[in-house]
Amino acid sequence: MSERDVDIDFDFFEEEEPTQESSRVERVIRRPGGPRGPRRPPRAPQNLTPLLRLVGLVAFAILIIVLLVFWIKSCQASSKSSTYKSYMTKISEVASSSQQIGSQLSTTLLSPGLKRPQLQSKISGLARQEQLDVDRARGITPPGPLLTEHQAVVQALQFRVSGLTGLSDALGATASTKNTTKAAAALASQMQRLLASDVVWADSFKAPAETELRRQGVTGTNATGGALVPDSHVLQNPALATASAMTTVVERLKGASAGTANCPCGTELISVKVLPAGKDLSTSTQNDIVVTASMSFQVTVKNSGNVQVFSVPVKLTVEQAKGGNVVKTAKIGFLDTGHETTLTFRNFPQLNFTTPATIKIEVTPVAGETKTDNNSADYPVIFSVA
Repeated sequence: MSERDVDIDFDFFEEEEPTQESSRVERVIRRPGGPRGPRRPPRAPQNLTPLLRLVGLVAFAILIIVLLVFWIKSCQASSKSSTYKSYMTKISEVASSSQQIGSQLSTTLLSPGLKRPQLQSKISGLARQEQLDVDRARGITPPGPLLTEHQAVVQALQFRVSGLTGLSDALGATASTKNTTKAAAALASQMQRLLASDVVWADSFKAPAETELRRQGVTGTNATGGALVPDSHVLQNPALATASAMTTVVERLKGASAGTANCPCGTELISVKVLPAGKDLSTSTQNDIVVTASMSFQVTVKNSGNVQVFSVPVKLTVEQAKGGNVVKTAKIGFLDTGHETTLTFRNFPQLNFTTPATIKIEVTPVAGETKTDNNSADYPVIFSVA
């Protein structure tokens, strides 16, 4: 092999001319350890501002989401409360209407001048009115959690329709029955349906509905009287559903009304007591009464006759020389023979002090009562402050 053959020109391995950066590096490397120049202050990262903007936008978005969640929850709570209030308003109207029918029933049963056909017709009319309440209740849409309780409302009203219709029919069926006890039992069995309706309303609607409203956080509704859930009693006095009470009705319809064939009959004023002192008032001596915010008068009345009495009005009058009289009224719903009952009269804000006054109690005589001198009494009093 010749020297010429070996002498190959490797031009592609030629070193490139040093660039400006490589020259700078070489200069730095070759620089001996002499004194260094002043350091430059560190330069702030150029991409920090966009990052801060991004963090701010994320935080703002989170705040908007949180506020939106709270707003939605607030709207839901407001809507829920409004739904329950609207429902209870409608139920209150039905409850009040049905209760008014019960009040009319009591008055009708206790009216001494009605004949059997008149009584039967009036009660039949009340049954038709009660059916309208059933229809109204069925047309009300309850909130979902109160669906079962609403069904109890309809059931209670249906019991009332059934009881009133049955009572009207029983009056006609017992017209020719000579056995008073049997006739009274037939009427009482229908009255028991009305009593059952009150129990259904209280136990299957009112109590569980109140529990559900509290669980839902609903604290105020439009129920009658400010109650959370409306109440409804078709029988103002449960004693009207007894055979004893219906015996008096049957006897009156037969012509043996209270105060005629069964005398003696009537009521008797037993005593008047001032509370909370617990002192019995005297008719013969002046009674000094210290007036307090909780002061009341408890009147005790006895059925001194041999027949039951119903719906007996009682009036208390404070007769004053100045400022006018103060009048309070109450009513005895039902009182059996030989039994006593008490009525309490409260709230006396307009009393004159240090001036003699008279408390007058009057128990209205029942139909046919002949002995009435024991139905009223006057008590001389003088009021003072502690």
